[in-house]
Amino acid sequence: MSSQNKVQKDHPVGFLPCTSTVCLSAVCRMIKSYCMNKYLSYRSLSGEGIGAESVGARFANRLFFTLWNRDNIANVQIVFREDFGTEGRGGYFDQYGIIRDIIQNHLLQVLCLVAMEKPVSLKPEHIRDEKVKVLQSVLPIKDEEVVLGQYEGYKDDPTVPDDSNTPTFATAILHIHNERWEGVPFILKAGKALNSRKAEIRVQFKDVPGDIFRFCCNWSSGYSHCLNSIFFLIMQVKQPGLEMSTAQSELDLSYTQRYQGVVIPEAYERLILDTIKGDQQHFVRRDELKAAWEIFTPLLHRIDKGEFKSLPYKPGSRGPAEADQLLEKVGYVQTHGYIWIPPTL
Repeated sequence: MSSQNKVQKDHPVGFLPCTSTVCLSAVCRMIKSYCMNKYLSYRSLSGEGIGAESVGARFANRLFFTLWNRDNIANVQIVFREDFGTEGRGGYFDQYGIIRDIIQNHLLQVLCLVAMEKPVSLKPEHIRDEKVKVLQSVLPIKDEEVVLGQYEGYKDDPTVPDDSNTPTFATAILHIHNERWEGVPFILKAGKALNSRKAEIRVQFKDVPGDIFRFCCNWSSGYSHCLNSIFFLIMQVKQPGLEMSTAQSELDLSYTQRYQGVVIPEAYERLILDTIKGDQQHFVRRDELKAAWEIFTPLLHRIDKGEFKSLPYKPGSRGPAEADQLLEKVGYVQTHGYIWIPPTL
């Protein structure tokens, strides 16, 4: 290996904090024995578009910059859904589960980018400094704010133990104890064999005080979310016609429509290029990884001991009904009746 070689480690980094440290130390020793630089990087969803788009929208637009706080935002939901199961990977997946595979790394990285304060600059270290502050401000997760699920048929895979309690679905509510986010629930949700496939950030704003349209709709809220190179804001607008009534509509930016002919890189393309260039902006630092593990380790210990059970859910569904009940409990309002229509030229 030359002095310019770099190592890119895919997730999950370890199984618990102790094995994570062993993994890092082993890789660092390997690098040190062959080259002088100790560049080490980890893939995260923040490097896969959804996180980067949220940073651009938030810090480059005064509208979002001033609204992005506990006074205006009711809740934040970060979702990763897959409409297929483990597909022959059951033996591997059963060792980790959905929290280690997706939530503890990917979704937590996106949460950091959504919640962090404005960094001094776009330099990797300045961004990662702010992300670590967010993780260190997350309060311990409450048992009553977690729902685990396992889709029916998961244990039909011959590589999965018959008594497996490994969750293929999880919803967890995180709370950030700081001036900006006190009292705002951050909903992290991921699952396999669900009714759709998407990666999404959804920010729900609070109701309008003294809403004069209360007879036309029972609530008024806005969303901003990124979904596979789509960014749009759902809002209440006046319905066409003579009556003064409102309806839900959207301000929509679909990247493939707006930037035709521009190649939008895939996740690994962007991250491999960053590794070659030595740009660590989209990768996790050691102290950041440690802080992320500390948030979920108590819950993971309970799951591994069988003290926290996974609820069954049907493939192709939204997951356990208890998950929707939990979201309703923390104040999330579903957009019943609203259907997003892809834009056309």
